[in-house]
Amino acid sequence: MTGEALPARLVEFTGALREHGVAVGPGETVDAAAAVDVLGLADRARLREALAATLLRRSGQRQVFDALFDLYFPAAVGKSEAIDATSDTAPDTVARLRDELVAALAAGDAERLRALAAAGVDAFGQFGPAGEGGSGGAAELSGWSAHQTLELVRPQALLSRVLQAMRSGGAFERALAEQQARAAIAGFGEQVRAEARRRTAEVRGRDRVARHAVPPPAELVPFTSASREQLEQLRRTVQPLSRKLATRLAARARRARRGSVDLRRTLRRSLATGGVAMRPAWRQRRPGRPELVLLCDMSGSVAGFAQFTLLLMQALADQFSKVRSFAFVGRTDEVTELVREGAREPENLAARIMSQARLTRWGTNSDYGESLDTFVSEWLDAVGPRTSVLILGDGRTNGGDPNLPALRQIAERARHVYWLNPQPEGLWGTGDSAARRYARVVPMYECRDARQLSRLVTELLPG
Repeated sequence: MTGEALPARLVEFTGALREHGVAVGPGETVDAAAAVDVLGLADRARLREALAATLLRRSGQRQVFDALFDLYFPAAVGKSEAIDATSDTAPDTVARLRDELVAALAAGDAERLRALAAAGVDAFGQFGPAGEGGSGGAAELSGWSAHQTLELVRPQALLSRVLQAMRSGGAFERALAEQQARAAIAGFGEQVRAEARRRTAEVRGRDRVARHAVPPPAELVPFTSASREQLEQLRRTVQPLSRKLATRLAARARRARRGSVDLRRTLRRSLATGGVAMRPAWRQRRPGRPELVLLCDMSGSVAGFAQFTLLLMQALADQFSKVRSFAFVGRTDEVTELVREGAREPENLAARIMSQARLTRWGTNSDYGESLDTFVSEWLDAVGPRTSVLILGDGRTNGGDPNLPALRQIAERARHVYWLNPQPEGLWGTGDSAARRYARVVPMYECRDARQLSRLVTELLPG
C-alpha cells in the first residue's frame, strides 16, 4: 500500500466502523493515523491492536472491528501465502483437509488453523467465474463462500476425532478438552468466514462486502430479524446492560429527589459565610419507587423482542417497587413468576411461557382486541396511579378489532403508558397494522434493537 493510499484507506475504514454503529470521530481518526505513522504496516498484529486501542470505546465492538480490519488491511491479496504452511502442498481433497484440520485442532496450532481456513476457501469455496479478471455481470455472480466451504468440510462433525486425538485423562480433563475443542472449531469457522469475505472483497469491492457481509454488533441487530445465535448473544448482554441502566436510573432518582431551593435554610446557612449563599439548601422530596407492568406480544418474530425486554426488566426489578409481567397472543395471562424463574435459564423462557401460560384460544395469530379485553377484564387492578405500563408489540391485529377503548381504560388508570414497537416506523399502519391508531391513544416509539431499547428505558421510565 502506497503512502498516498494509506490515509484514504484509514478514512474508509473509520467510515465503515461508523456505518456499523461504532462511534468514531475526527479525534479518534487522528489518533489512529498517528499510531499508523509510528508503527507502520510491517507488523499487522501490532497495527490491529493499535487501531483498536485508538478507535474503540467499548469491548462489545471488537468483533465488528476485527471483521472490518481484515477487509481494509488484509493479510494477503489473492491466494494467501499461508496456504503452503499447512504441508508441502495445499490440501487438495476434502478428506485430506479434514485430516489436517483434526491434527491442528488437537494440537491447538493457531497458525495451521489459519492456513487451513485459507486453503479450504481457496480449494472449495469459489463459486461463479471468480478471479481477478472478472468484471461486469460475471463479477456480480462471483465470489468465495464460507457457507459452501463449511458445508463440505463440516468441522463440527470432527469433534469426536479431535477429542480422541487429544487423549484426555480424567473426567475434568475430558470436559476441559471438549470445551477447548468446541471453541477452536468455532474459531476455525470465523477464520473461514473472514477469508471468504477478504477474497470476495477483491472482486466486489471492500465497501460493498463490508456493508452486506459483516454483521452489526449484537446491540444493533433488529429484534425481528435476529437469528437464534444473535438472540442468544443478546441474552448474554442482559446482565451487563441492566447494571448500566440501573446506574442511570439511580442517578435520575437522586436528581428527582432534589426539589426546589429552601430559601429559609439557605439564608440560615449563609450566616456562616458572611451572608453569601455559597451552599444552597434543597427541599427534599420523597417520591416512592414506581410500579412497572409489562404487556408483551409473544407471537411470531416479535417474541424475541418481548423475551429480551422481559429479561432486562426483570434484571432491573430493584429499581421498582413492583414488576408484573403479562404475555398475550390470543388472550392475556400473567407470567411474572415464569419470568422470574426464567432468569436462570433465559434461552428457554419464550418456550416456557408459550407452553405454561394461557395465551391462545384457537390459533397462534395475535389478537390484540381480545388480548386487551382479557387484560382489562381480569388484570386491570394491576394498574394504578403509580404504575408505568410498557406495551411490547407490533400492533398487527390480523384484521381483527384493535379494541381502542380497552387501551384507553389502561391509559386512564396508569401514571404512564408507553408502546414500544419493534417494526420500523415506516411500516406502521401498513397492511393489518393498527399501530397508527394505537399511537393516537398512547405514545408509541420505534424500538428495533437493544441500543434503542436501552435509550428508551432510561428516557421514559421514571427514576
